[in-house]
Amino acid sequence: EVLVTQTMANVEEAVTLESVKDYYGKVLSTSKDLKTSACTASGRPHAKLLEIFKKIPTEVMEKFYGCGAPLPLGIAGLSVLDLGSGSGRDCYAAAALVGESGRVTGVDMTAEQLVTARKYNESFCKDLGHKTCNLEFVEGYIEKLADAGIKADSYDLVISNCVVNLSPDKRSVLREVYKALRVGGEFYFSDVYCDRRLPQHVQEHKVLWGECIAGALYTNDFIRFSRAVGFDDPRVLSSDPITIDDPELQAVVGEAKFYSITYRLFKLPGQLESLCEDYGQACKYKGSIPGMPSSYRLDDHHLFETNKLSLVCGNTAAMLGENGKSWLAKHFEIIGDRSTHFGEFPCGPAPPAVGAGESGPGGCGPAGCC
Repeated sequence: EVLVTQTMANVEEAVTLESVKDYYGKVLSTSKDLKTSACTASGRPHAKLLEIFKKIPTEVMEKFYGCGAPLPLGIAGLSVLDLGSGSGRDCYAAAALVGESGRVTGVDMTAEQLVTARKYNESFCKDLGHKTCNLEFVEGYIEKLADAGIKADSYDLVISNCVVNLSPDKRSVLREVYKALRVGGEFYFSDVYCDRRLPQHVQEHKVLWGECIAGALYTNDFIRFSRAVGFDDPRVLSSDPITIDDPELQAVVGEAKFYSITYRLFKLPGQLESLCEDYGQACKYKGSIPGMPSSYRLDDHHLFETNKLSLVCGNTAAMLGENGKSWLAKHFEIIGDRSTHFGEFPCGPAPPAVGAGESGPGGCGPAGCC
């Protein structure tokens, strides 16, 4: 019985992946063909990113489908992996941000999208002034990164733009990301989430799958999955509501509410606790990240002004560079250690995707972490 159940699950997964490949490879020509706002960017990217976008080939831009701009600044010299890279827009931008000393790898399962992505990478890097191309694209599934040649502990940053929701096995995606990241690395990504668990008839709707709606995770389930693989304190950077413009599709989802949320998940084993704890620590942002001279936003309730001391919990101290492990360490000064405990640290606000009485995404809330 277990074998039969597993076989059926594998068949369902294969069917789902094939339908997604068909939708993005054959059904959609450009982002204008989408029926909801889920798979198009929300919010305005940083001015530095907008300048880079202007240099990216038109075809790459037109075939971009995403729900945010999951590209942190200050990543010069880092190695970046993009899950479900599609036409490659975010990879092209990341290649410019990391510079010639960094490297960028895009993973995608859709042949048509990979053709577009690979068409311009060499010329784009040459235009950036790079002596060698630091941008590559590989074919593979985000649930099985090792099969695509992605080695464990080999990336500082993993990004993804409205792709994880398209996977029928999100737990495996999170596990694979955790394996691929080096200690101190981060999964910085935008995706679609829901305020409830979606009924079966919604999950099986092919168009809603392609539109990034049917696969949207209930926010609290996402937190549970993340913590289970080792991402102990998911942080929300931004959250925006998603509109469904097609009346027929709106009728299918009913009263369910959907959100585009950018999360930050740090791989810091042994440093992150399930709750915010006060050790009397403080931090100071050095103002050293290009494009962010006056302040740096870690998440939806932590904005650090340059050269201003800010009290932080142990988890935030770890994310910003305690013990020098986080990729952000060179941009922050951490004051104090964990030798003395002063109790619980006050938590931040819960994002709007959370109902009354629930702990929010990232754990912020009555019983969560800041």
